[in-house]
Amino acid sequence: MNLANKLTIFRIILVPIIMIIPLFNIQTQVYGIPLTYLIVDVIFILASITDKLDGYIARSRNQITTFGKFLDPIADKILVIVAMLMLVGENKIPYWIPSIVVIREFIVSGYRLVAVEKQGNVIAASIWGKIKTSTQMVGLALAFVDKSPFGAIFTQKLTGVDFGLNLIVTVMLILSVIATIISGLDYLKGSKELLKE
Repeated sequence: MNLANKLTIFRIILVPIIMIIPLFNIQTQVYGIPLTYLIVDVIFILASITDKLDGYIARSRNQITTFGKFLDPIADKILVIVAMLMLVGENKIPYWIPSIVVIREFIVSGYRLVAVEKQGNVIAASIWGKIKTSTQMVGLALAFVDKSPFGAIFTQKLTGVDFGLNLIVTVMLILSVIATIISGLDYLKGSKELLKE
């Protein structure tokens, strides 16, 4: 197994660690942010970095494998969906954001499975899929340390850093939802031949 694939597996291993940390119920806060979510955020950022790093290593060393093409997007989905569910549980983001993401992922994953069976190849992520992943990672990483919930800039009188952080989180997650929908439609548009059957 090459280094890129090992990093992908490492990213998957970090997910249950992210899930376990809140169970310790750490009461300490740093600048008004629960230490639990600062720790979760650091691990989430580390996992996000491995996403970029494994792709770079695979391309630069010419180590792109079918296994990597298959596992990398799965690792991303697991990481993002778990992070979103945690943030929904903390009332940091609304339920409809992960709902749209999960629906899109089921549709795209189903299409990919059929494409592998019919065409014998694994479909790599499109540019819209990459935009989706990048905006999700940035938005979620900042949402963990944002004291205010998604969209608070429209409902609360935020100032200074609180306003700026919430603005970035809100914009990033809105962009991620748009990219999620467009990338999903892009896959469906490319599946006309499969849908004819």
